[in-house]
Amino acid sequence: MDLLTRLERKFGRYAIPNLSLYIVVTYAAGYLLMLTSSRLLGYLTLEPYYILRGQVWRLVSWLLIPPDSLSIFTIITLFFYYSVGNTLERTWGTFRYNVYIFTGILMTIVGSFLLYFLYGGNVLMGNAFSTYYISMSIFLAFAATYPNMQVLLYGIIPLKVKWMGYLEGILVLIQLIRGGWAIRVVIICSLLNFIVFFFSSGSMRRFRPKEIRRKQKFQKAVHQSQVNRNGTVTKHKCAICGRTERDGEHLEFRFCSKCNGNYEYCQDHLFTHTHVK
Repeated sequence: MDLLTRLERKFGRYAIPNLSLYIVVTYAAGYLLMLTSSRLLGYLTLEPYYILRGQVWRLVSWLLIPPDSLSIFTIITLFFYYSVGNTLERTWGTFRYNVYIFTGILMTIVGSFLLYFLYGGNVLMGNAFSTYYISMSIFLAFAATYPNMQVLLYGIIPLKVKWMGYLEGILVLIQLIRGGWAIRVVIICSLLNFIVFFFSSGSMRRFRPKEIRRKQKFQKAVHQSQVNRNGTVTKHKCAICGRTERDGEHLEFRFCSKCNGNYEYCQDHLFTHTHVK
């Protein structure tokens, strides 16, 4: 059992459902402040210099600052992120999606303090740390989970999600190469949740559509192998001769890893059958 599963069993009841809605609402509040009291945004940024001097609300208030300026494309993007986030929550489960988002937020805060101390303190981060990369991490997670899903870019251009993910990845790589260490710290810390979830652990692979379909086929094949020609329920059934464990205690059955599907064979046909492709 992986760590996330153990944590989910213990703390899963505390997970926030429909977290994507709250994220979009915070962005909407930020845009409202941008239009009505833009100077107030300066008191909300993630600034370790001020946080260490008592302005602790900045640890949370920076989430109100939206990732981009307001436009019609921004509104479309927010609806897209809301849809993407909901899809991930339904696929992963509420707890894992919560952990993914809050890990990104926590690592962003850690990165801001790391950069602050690397520069010797008494330096302002400005808007270096924002929700931009948090939003990007949501999309990258969606692209990694549903690479072959087709979406309409700006509601017009049909495009597979994986190509959009590759483009985002290339842009991030260019920023890492061309930017200074400050930019690199910002990007790496802000996207560390994506790196941890998809590169350091294989536990997320089972949530990909391909793995889900494979499991469904496996369960179907197992169910079919449990019913013989007489309708009697059995545990094993050879895909070649149809024999089951009821035909002899000496029979052994194995699934073939080289067949395209989940086919079970007795010991007489396990190594002699033609692989299904």
